[in-house]
Amino acid sequence: MCGIIGYVGEQQAADVIVDGLRRLEYRGYDSAGVAVVNGGIHLRRAVGKLRNLAKSLATEPIEGSLGIGHTRWATHGRPTEPNAHPHVVGRVAVVHNGIIENHLALKAELQAAGHVFASETDTEIFSHLIDRALSQGCTLEEAVRAATAEVEGAYAIAVLDVEQRDRVVVAKQQSPLILGVGQGETFCASDIPAILSHTRDVVFLEDGDMAVLTREGFEISRFETGESIERPVTRVQWSAVAAEKGGYKHFMLKEIHEQSRAITDTIRGRVSLEQGDVFIEELGLSADDLRSMRRIIIIACGTSWHAGLVGKHYIEQATRIPVEVDLASEFRYRDPIVDERTLILAISQSGETADTLAALKEAQRRGARAAAVVNVIGSSIARTASNVLYTHAGPEIGVASTKAFTTQMTALYLIAVRFGRLLGTLDADRARVLLRALVEVPGEVSRAIELNAGIREVAHRFQHVTSALYLGRGLLHPIALEGALKLKEISYIHAEGYAAGEMKHGPIALIDEHTPTVIAAPRGPSFDKTCSNLQEIAARHGPVIVVGDEGDEQLESLADALLPVPKTTPWTAPLVTVIPMQLLAYHLADLKGTDIDQPRNLAKSVTVE
Repeated sequence: MCGIIGYVGEQQAADVIVDGLRRLEYRGYDSAGVAVVNGGIHLRRAVGKLRNLAKSLATEPIEGSLGIGHTRWATHGRPTEPNAHPHVVGRVAVVHNGIIENHLALKAELQAAGHVFASETDTEIFSHLIDRALSQGCTLEEAVRAATAEVEGAYAIAVLDVEQRDRVVVAKQQSPLILGVGQGETFCASDIPAILSHTRDVVFLEDGDMAVLTREGFEISRFETGESIERPVTRVQWSAVAAEKGGYKHFMLKEIHEQSRAITDTIRGRVSLEQGDVFIEELGLSADDLRSMRRIIIIACGTSWHAGLVGKHYIEQATRIPVEVDLASEFRYRDPIVDERTLILAISQSGETADTLAALKEAQRRGARAAAVVNVIGSSIARTASNVLYTHAGPEIGVASTKAFTTQMTALYLIAVRFGRLLGTLDADRARVLLRALVEVPGEVSRAIELNAGIREVAHRFQHVTSALYLGRGLLHPIALEGALKLKEISYIHAEGYAAGEMKHGPIALIDEHTPTVIAAPRGPSFDKTCSNLQEIAARHGPVIVVGDEGDEQLESLADALLPVPKTTPWTAPLVTVIPMQLLAYHLADLKGTDIDQPRNLAKSVTVE
């Protein structure tokens, strides 16, 4: 959620920080601020979009080469300037991402000792604790270490001390934080895109790490013990240009168009059509490992959960191992039945989703084998899982996930085939058929985008609706759920996704001439039954938008609008049919004038529970 960036070097810190915060806008925020040390702590904060902060800095520049910045997504306290970060107390400035769980007790203790709070935030507690330790003669590193000993919860913090003007001190516990290594300059940030225009050499901090950043580099230690520790420097392959819009109006539209490339990259080097097999040794699972598993539990949130529902079909059909798909936010709170014969598969684009990370750790505590499918290399979930399969979507900036979703489904497709081959439940001939269909998907995705070049006209017809119903069967039920979610996320139109077979069990009551139904109906095993649903809707004067095969005259005769896709196979249909649903949501939102890349109240990475 919140975005952090810190800088020490030769450049003007405020310029570096604002540029970095701009690249973190996709995380979601409602205020922003910067603090720079130059003879004192110079603080500037603003509510609303980052441009408000940038305008303030343009009017009254802040000079100095040491600083920290922050974009805040309100948790404790309203989105106001006093609640915006950084928080300055005495000689200290602090930015913080996370939640201090014992903030009420700490605040009461500090107030009783005479400390006066200027904000409603839990973050300000860090500023008071560190300033108090400094006043008692501690160094900045010692003061940060003392503060972390008192705080319970999740946090990534970056701290400045006006009397120690050559360093930034950072600490991490359950919230993402990376370091960037440059020439004569060092960075910290919540996420890689913030610093890509300056360096591609990054260090991923672990929970319990504290680091001192200077122009010459960094030193990492454990904040509980003070023990020095080394973390490897990783070379990031993304370019800064990959995180830019590239001529598209919105990041989301760019990322929709990048899906063919992203799926190709996720498949590349992992498939042998000749052998009818998949090579994903990074998952580290043998045939004996899989035979020992009684079941597989997929844990995820949001769009990743929808990908997991598709993966359930793939894996069960290929392996005959039962698969459950659990919402990570619920998993820990129902005393789950998990043991060493359970395989946990965690899915997350960012690899920092707090609920998924917590569920993964709980499953490991109970003895489960844990693997993960993530996009961001070196992320917390990737480091926590025993093994990880990376998708290759590249940086996804738009809050509403598109290419991450299709690459997650692609990865799960590969996993299903590999597991089936290991267990012998999927023979080489059947695997070749499945894999041949998969390698054709990038071309089919490109074709689906071409076929829907006129989809904006359909969006024009329905831009004033206030509610919509999405239906799909089997592997396409999760696609209906995802289509409805995309519409809700970026257009703010109420939408419900249902299994089409459940329509008569309640949702049919929603049907009227003002409520369109978007129905996934490519030719496949359930086509005739889906057509029956379509006719039932039409009989009740409900407008019908059908995602179906290109040139299907039967569907054209039944639908108010046909969003065509290339003919494909049942297993690959989810990867193709989701494309028109993404485009429909995008164009409806664009016509309504909403903030597509940064929808209200949403954040790209949900890093707090």
